[in-house]
Amino acid sequence: MTASDTPPPVAKTRARGRGGSPRTAARIAAVQALYQIDMSGVPADQVIQEFREHRLGSDTDAELFSAITAAASVRRAEIDEMIRAALEGWTLERLDSVMRAVLRAGVCELLDFADVPARVAINEYVEVAHAFLGGKETGFVNGVLDRLARRLRPEDVKAAPAHGAPDSKKTR
Repeated sequence: MTASDTPPPVAKTRARGRGGSPRTAARIAAVQALYQIDMSGVPADQVIQEFREHRLGSDTDAELFSAITAAASVRRAEIDEMIRAALEGWTLERLDSVMRAVLRAGVCELLDFADVPARVAINEYVEVAHAFLGGKETGFVNGVLDRLARRLRPEDVKAAPAHGAPDSKKTR
């Protein structure tokens, strides 16, 4: 199977047209690449190369795209365990594959990109989620990333209650 056998999800046009920055475009592309890696089993370096050669536009921060995609792939098992712990009663496998890709990229950025404030990373991935998912799902992304940011970067996150945190009592 080649990297192009499994097409990545396509972001809704309205989300791309919000005046997104090259960094936002990189995050959207990273989510698409992580989805493709998850669905196809193609190694991350091949998918990254394919995206850089054929899919990234000049309006995309290619270095950030590559860094997020590579780091999330290398640390996938660790990131998945963190996500599982934050789901509180849900299973990672129960989540939609696009949702998993969004969360993996967001957690990776919280772990490995200390130069990006936690609140900025969370807000960016909520916006990225808007490109692929509906309203309830974006709130779920916000809640999971907020919960993890409080654990991973407590000094970077105020002690305010999480907005849109997933409720383990609700069924999906």
